[in-house]
Amino acid sequence: ELSMGDFVVTGGEIPAMAVTDAICRMVPGVLPEEECFTEESHWAGLLEYPQYSRPDEWHGRRVPDVLLSGHHENVAKWRKKESYKRTMLRRPDLWAQFDEKLLKTKSEKKVLAEAKAEAEAIRAAEVKKAEESDTETTVE
Repeated sequence: ELSMGDFVVTGGEIPAMAVTDAICRMVPGVLPEEECFTEESHWAGLLEYPQYSRPDEWHGRRVPDVLLSGHHENVAKWRKKESYKRTMLRRPDLWAQFDEKLLKTKSEKKVLAEAKAEAEAIRAAEVKKAEESDTETTVE
């Protein structure tokens, strides 16, 4: 028995296709390169980084400058940091399984520290602890 998640579909065809795709793509030769699946979401227990297309700016939302820089090492670090952040914020269950001991270099550890700080700032901005003064404006 397999579960595709908590949703209802009209038949079994779509879930069957999803399972078939997930299995077949792991067969050697189905995808052109191993990186096609080893760099994807969940392969290493992390969600994938955000991805952008053209134009560089759309409805006031801009592609991060680092992605337009052409500096491959900085792009790779940005992607890793965003992957860490996304996983921390969206899938704490996956993040709990992440083994920080796998990070060997100072650079890798620095990227993780930056991701943690940014994720914490996002959480702090999203959730404000209630204070006594808050009741004055909400209860009148």
